[in-house]
Amino acid sequence: MTQDARDQEHSGSGQANSDQAKPGPIGTEQPNDTDPSEVGGNEDLATAFLRETEVVEETVEDGKKIRRRGIYLLPNLFTTSALFAGFFAVVAGINGEFTSAAVAIFIAMVLDGLDGRVARMTNTQSEFGAEYDSLSDMISFGMAPALVAFTWILQDIGKTGWVVAFLYVACAALRLARFNVQIGSVDKKWFIGLPSPSAAALVAASVWTFHSFDADAFGFKLLMLVVVAAAGVLMVSNIRYYSFKDLDFKKPVPFVVLLAIVLAFVMISVEPSVMLLLLFGAYVASGPVLAVMRKAKPSR
Repeated sequence: MTQDARDQEHSGSGQANSDQAKPGPIGTEQPNDTDPSEVGGNEDLATAFLRETEVVEETVEDGKKIRRRGIYLLPNLFTTSALFAGFFAVVAGINGEFTSAAVAIFIAMVLDGLDGRVARMTNTQSEFGAEYDSLSDMISFGMAPALVAFTWILQDIGKTGWVVAFLYVACAALRLARFNVQIGSVDKKWFIGLPSPSAAALVAASVWTFHSFDADAFGFKLLMLVVVAAAGVLMVSNIRYYSFKDLDFKKPVPFVVLLAIVLAFVMISVEPSVMLLLLFGAYVASGPVLAVMRKAKPSR
């Protein structure tokens, strides 16, 4: 073989090797199971953590299904605050600070009422937010009231006390689960069963009031036993409660309505625990009373 032939063969071999080393076309797809750290080796731990823990939801916008990444911050901040208030109530009850525990449950109620309204006002509703809110409600309005009532007075009754406390927790969980699956299939004007925030408010107001007056006689222990058990059973009942969701706060109202709201705030500020107990006690009783009135009303 001549020198020119050898040089031509060497040049062709080098060109072939170069062609094999070239990357494919820009649009070539990589396999779906390729690990970015194995391909590039440049992904740091923070980026990998964010990618692997990202929340992805399927939602419908303009009639099309889309996959949305991330969560809405504002409404979930209110939900997290309500969750913190509920956890604080549990800790305060364990430490014997029952007034602080009851107040924390009421704060959780206010925050829980705000997160949904904020989400609707800002158009930031999501499945993640709904599930997160439900879990927060379980802590703030299921576990917290039962544990506060138990650590204050129900533990003195023995086994019956913790059984009734568990009954309340179980009924709260069942009520929240039923509410989640009934969304969109019931009249928004009514709640089916006592709402868990109202049940928690009744228990918290009872603890706050009776503890403020040092009511630790056996009769009050039995009364708290009945209150906690009744609140739990009413949550899973089929009794309807007015939801106040049909109220339109954008419409003008008579001046006397604002005056009545001011007087209500004044009355509550004079003796908060007693007035809140009367207020939520009346709401809890309204369901059975209206149900009896509907049964007694003659059919036409």
